[in-house]
Amino acid sequence: MTSPHDHPAQSEESGAVASNAGNGASRLMLLTYVLVTPARNEAQFIELTLKSMVGQTFRPLKWVIVSDGSTDGTDDIVRKYTACHPWIELVCMPERRERHFAGKVHAFNAGYDRVKDLDFDIVGNLDADVSFEPEHFEFLTGKMGEAPQLGVAGAPFREGTYQYDYRFTNIENVWGGCQLFRRACFEAIGGYMPLKGGCIDHVAVLSARMHGWQTRTFTEKVCLHHRQMGTALHGGLTARFKFGAKDYSVGNHPLWELFRTFYQMTQRPFVVGGLALGSGYAWSLIRGAEIPLSRELVAFVRREQMQRLRRFFGGKPQTTASQVVAAPTMAARLASSASARIEGENR
Repeated sequence: MTSPHDHPAQSEESGAVASNAGNGASRLMLLTYVLVTPARNEAQFIELTLKSMVGQTFRPLKWVIVSDGSTDGTDDIVRKYTACHPWIELVCMPERRERHFAGKVHAFNAGYDRVKDLDFDIVGNLDADVSFEPEHFEFLTGKMGEAPQLGVAGAPFREGTYQYDYRFTNIENVWGGCQLFRRACFEAIGGYMPLKGGCIDHVAVLSARMHGWQTRTFTEKVCLHHRQMGTALHGGLTARFKFGAKDYSVGNHPLWELFRTFYQMTQRPFVVGGLALGSGYAWSLIRGAEIPLSRELVAFVRREQMQRLRRFFGGKPQTTASQVVAAPTMAARLASSASARIEGENR
């Protein structure tokens, strides 16, 4: 069993890679990175994340864990590791009465303040309830080193037996539980937007693409997500209604949402689940609910969605009769899978 003292052959003072790491000169070209982890009452799972980070073949210059008013022993668990690993730092914030998604951004910013003066290439947001293989960050930073225009990178998550079907999900979307930003990209988008209603991670990725950066999920690696997402993946009709409202809040095009609604009607609970989702979007549209994004970003989101639908329907020069019949269902699934990431990011 891993203890706070166990570590591979790498300097404890920084993210420098030891010369005997096994991949030769290519490892010396890896971009340096820092991580920030907002954590609120994560005692149940945070040690799995800590063990995964201590076991990394390529460590960050600094990893700041921001305890956002935790009262369940999270801080004590983290202190066991900060005592042994100087590249891990704990920042404790006072307990908040308000519970909203903007609080995660405030916690992240408190951690970023601790690393912003360091000389690093990549900044990452890492959740406190995930685990991953020892080569996880070496792999992702290596991919970013190979592609100068890659602004955001990450890996898919798996929860139990559940994982997104990447035959239909947009590979450009990056799950929020482990997002790596090139520093220039992160600064260009102004960091995370403190949206009380959620979709913070999703909006950051959209903003990066709007600013001309590439974004990518690499399916060769995976994050194991240990906290069940509850209503985000397994919720009832009320949750579906709320997700429809969230879809509206991030600027989804009505036609895109129509395909998403259509697909959800074919999933359990049959018909009513999709109707609840569509109703949430429609209700927000009818009452003119606020979309807390810039007009420029909303226009970009809708343009992307329409381009994807046009590519789907018109991208193949030869189409069989069976493909014509299947096209609406396949397009609906594509829209649903891409938008479903919002749900995973707002647990």
